[in-house]
Amino acid sequence: MKFGVVVFPGSNCDEDMVYALREIMDQEVVKLWHKETDLKGCDFIIVPGGFSYGDYLRSGAIARFSPVMESVINHANKGGYVMGVCNGFQILTEAGLVPGALLKNRDRLFICQNQYITPVSKNTLVTEGLESKAYNIPIAHGDGRFYADADTLKDLEDNDQIIFKYCDANGSVDEQANPNGSLNNIAGVCNKERNVFALMPHPERAVDPDLGNTDGQALFESILKLV
Repeated sequence: MKFGVVVFPGSNCDEDMVYALREIMDQEVVKLWHKETDLKGCDFIIVPGGFSYGDYLRSGAIARFSPVMESVINHANKGGYVMGVCNGFQILTEAGLVPGALLKNRDRLFICQNQYITPVSKNTLVTEGLESKAYNIPIAHGDGRFYADADTLKDLEDNDQIIFKYCDANGSVDEQANPNGSLNNIAGVCNKERNVFALMPHPERAVDPDLGNTDGQALFESILKLV
């Protein structure tokens, strides 16, 4: 498996993702600069977190039009794997690769904390290998409140496209465990074809034993086991 990590001006989680994949998961990884269009033979493209272009318009709105994104969209449309994390989630919504939108957090404050999430759909690369329990994964965002209209939400539920929800330590999903006001506690979704995945939490920040939390490894292990 060859991973490509896209780098935009303002990305600040690309190195974390490269480290997690290369040093912890022992995978081949290359960086893909935003001005490039060559995906360098990568099988799995990751759009990492950060503040692409400063996010002065809408989060991900400018990055969506970077040259590399045309290639990423083509890759996804041909069935190639793509995953967006945090700002990467926002970029994928702006590019139309996953449904919904990300709005300002409920309290309009930046949130940086450990947060429990639980898998919902078990029919994706990212979740099929996971247990039905709470995973402690860091979040760090100001525009992470997932929103979709009623029809889109119904489609997400009917097509089993909700891949993660925020929960408490026991795996219970309720409003008290919702850190940012996301609709129905949604923390991650996928496309109908199940080759594009988007999540707000940062699994790459929970893979190194030196940090005292390796819950994020399970998400990467699920991907590697199934591909």
